Amino acid sequence: MFLRLLSDVRWWTVRPRWKSTSSFRHTTTSSAESSTISLPAQAQVVICGGGIMGTSVAYHLSKLGWKDIILLEQGRLAAGSTRFCAGIVSTVRHLSIELKMADYSNKLYQQLEQETGIKTGYMKTGSISLAQTQDRLISLKRIASRLSVMGIPCEILAPKQVSQLHPLINIHDLVGAMWVPEDAVVSSADVSLALANAASQNGVQIHERTSVSHVMVQKGCVTGVETDRGQIKCQYFVNCAGQWAYELGLSNEEPVSIPLHACEHFYLLTRPLKKPLESNTPTIVDPDGRIYIRSWQGGILSGGFEKNPKPLFTEGRNQLEIQNLHEDWDHFEPLLSSLLRRMPGLEALEIMQLVNCPESFTPDMRCVMGESPTVQGYFVLAGMNSAGTSFGGGAGKYLAEWMVNGCPSENVWPLDLKRFGALQSSRTFLRHRVMEVMPLIYDLKVPRWDFQTGRQLRTSPLYDRLDAQGARWMEKHGFERPKYFVPPGKDLLALDQSKTFYKPDWFDIVGSEVKCCKEAVCVIDMSSFTKFEISSTGDQALEVLQYLFSNDLDVPVGHIVHTGMLNEEGGYENDCSIARVNKRSFFMISPTDQQIHCWAWLKKHMPNDSNLLLEDVTWKYTALNLIGPRAVDVLSELSYAPMTPEHFPSLFCKEMSVGYANGIRVMSMTHTGEPGFMLYIPIEYALHVYNELMSVGQKYGIRNAGYYALRSLRIEKFFAFWGQDLDTFTTPLECGREFRVKLDKGTDFIGRDALMQQKQEGVCKRFTMFILEDHDTDLDLWPWWGEPIYRNGLYVGKTTSSAYSYTLERHVCLGFVQHFDEETREALVVTPDFINRGEYEIDIAGQRFQAKAKLYPFSSVFTHRRRKDEMELSGYHGK
Repeated sequence: MFLRLLSDVRWWTVRPRWKSTSSFRHTTTSSAESSTISLPAQAQVVICGGGIMGTSVAYHLSKLGWKDIILLEQGRLAAGSTRFCAGIVSTVRHLSIELKMADYSNKLYQQLEQETGIKTGYMKTGSISLAQTQDRLISLKRIASRLSVMGIPCEILAPKQVSQLHPLINIHDLVGAMWVPEDAVVSSADVSLALANAASQNGVQIHERTSVSHVMVQKGCVTGVETDRGQIKCQYFVNCAGQWAYELGLSNEEPVSIPLHACEHFYLLTRPLKKPLESNTPTIVDPDGRIYIRSWQGGILSGGFEKNPKPLFTEGRNQLEIQNLHEDWDHFEPLLSSLLRRMPGLEALEIMQLVNCPESFTPDMRCVMGESPTVQGYFVLAGMNSAGTSFGGGAGKYLAEWMVNGCPSENVWPLDLKRFGALQSSRTFLRHRVMEVMPLIYDLKVPRWDFQTGRQLRTSPLYDRLDAQGARWMEKHGFERPKYFVPPGKDLLALDQSKTFYKPDWFDIVGSEVKCCKEAVCVIDMSSFTKFEISSTGDQALEVLQYLFSNDLDVPVGHIVHTGMLNEEGGYENDCSIARVNKRSFFMISPTDQQIHCWAWLKKHMPNDSNLLLEDVTWKYTALNLIGPRAVDVLSELSYAPMTPEHFPSLFCKEMSVGYANGIRVMSMTHTGEPGFMLYIPIEYALHVYNELMSVGQKYGIRNAGYYALRSLRIEKFFAFWGQDLDTFTTPLECGREFRVKLDKGTDFIGRDALMQQKQEGVCKRFTMFILEDHDTDLDLWPWWGEPIYRNGLYVGKTTSSAYSYTLERHVCLGFVQHFDEETREALVVTPDFINRGEYEIDIAGQRFQAKAKLYPFSSVFTHRRRKDEMELSGYHGK
């Protein structure tokens, strides 16, 4: 929704000699000097890219004490996309981490001029986000509730209030708006120059007119860079090359995949109005009209994100410095019409210029940051999706922390480069996906929407079979996964187009799948799960895994252990289940989107031992989840083997025959808490085994089910999932998993010291289940994730996931509760008693609903009560 535009088209003429500042002269080379001044032979860090991202990283690294840094820019500083930014700094974001980055950027830019003496054009204008529909207003209200708990002032406005703040705006078709008075504008180019100035003062060397041709790599680590002016040896390389980041990544001796692609971006500049607009006039964002409007030198600057964007540079590099591309008034006409509808008084205003410049976009509308999974010391910060000015300060800060401290101070997994694999770097995929992404920046994004491009890229062998039976699909890490199955006779088109913040049209369909899981038997294709095999010739595999994983893996052959890989602070880097296949081999199952991250973590920490083998076998196995009380009957009949708990206990793994197929790994777990089995089937047997299950299961009422049913089942059982509920800042003690940690075994593992200290001091947040009590499922807005949690009227946390429980007939939310000192806001220990004695509310788009907090799961508030009404958090069983 937010913007990177033109900063000040005059910046180069106004400040042609920014380099003449005395503090720059000794560390910065211009084009005239580059032929006479040689590059240093080595440095600790080399940064490629002199825009707002590269200069921000240099600034923050130098603030953290790293001085041996060289920043290289192939043209002039701030002459790329940064040059064409209007610098709208907005905190109106859906993602918490993006909101925090923008808030930090705003505060940084506000004091940067005082710190450096360079004018940055900072002006606090505020922003008004308009809503033409009720659904859009709901979306804004959801954002407003999150901004409020972050301490960022905001207000939902009636249309008449919009006129009071901006009298030129036509309000006849508005239903409301959101006002954020702290939002601002800057000159993005001047911000970049100020950051460069401060970095230079701290010892960073800056060289213009110097191109990086490739990064040198040895044994999987950065060793240096090759430039058109010679080599520089270095330990770290940071790719901040903007739209050229993709090409630069591929040019390495060992390629680094950086999925982004450029599109043309249009906006116009006008002459001053008859009564020139004040520089502090609020910025307008009209997402339903697909436009933004801001004051610019007495006139306006307005552009947008059209429905039919124009990708470019698919074939590779083009311009060294970004120049204004060709005008295309026919292409811009819909946005111009929208502007004139919103501000009719502009009809007679003279347009000065239509600007067309390239912008880079990523496959999921989130920027790319972090260390490469394949090359240690290679960091990336690029792909800003038209939000570079808003994110520049915060993104540079987090990446610098990552490099210096080994991890950033916030959870940046939604932005981590390792969320992508090589499959998202196809030029054709990127070209098609960004044509969808650019319009989506302003499209209304209701919960559980799905991308439509780049689909059917990774599929199970059962895809066609399931599709013919009514499967409706979602995509995770490029893998197609069934959401639910539409019964014959249902209106498929209506279901596909159902988008709402309220009760969805698939409600009854998912309910029938959940009912079947609890009363009969269902099959869910879960082939997308990440699957690794770790083996060795001796005891090396066990020894390494005992150190890398928090639970005890020295168990009898055939046993399954729920565990995780922790970082030094005790936070979850991975959440998984591991089966000991034999004495020297282990089978590991992790979440779908952990494939790259988990592989990189294991490779980084495993010794280079030829007797130790790590293999990604995700593609080798189709995974079927057989859930329900009759799963035992189906599998017994197909295997001619007793499958009762006495013969096949919980958390047990055994290779057996199913139908005609041999070598099926059968595990007595379902990831939901319901009875059943996971079947890991060699792909060549997948169709046969599935057909046999469905054939034999008919007499037991078998049916297909999807991930929406799985989500409902796991949430009502209080099972936490990594990436939704758990992250690198969540420890086992905070989410009731102390029983999954070998603290008393005398065995060392990564994160043990941090957990021992936390156990002694107490936890400052606890994973909690909430059951909404006064919520009408049919009429009220639904909770989805990220809703603020209030205890006794005070904010204490936010939800991480939620679902309707068809068993409880209530909505269930999961989230973390914290305890803050009311005066100092210091984090205090959260005890079970603190949880149980509070009165809770969940804020859904500004409306609060009463909720009952629980520290343990239960099947039904009406029929199944636990032995105690109060239970220690460590007693619950969750995933």
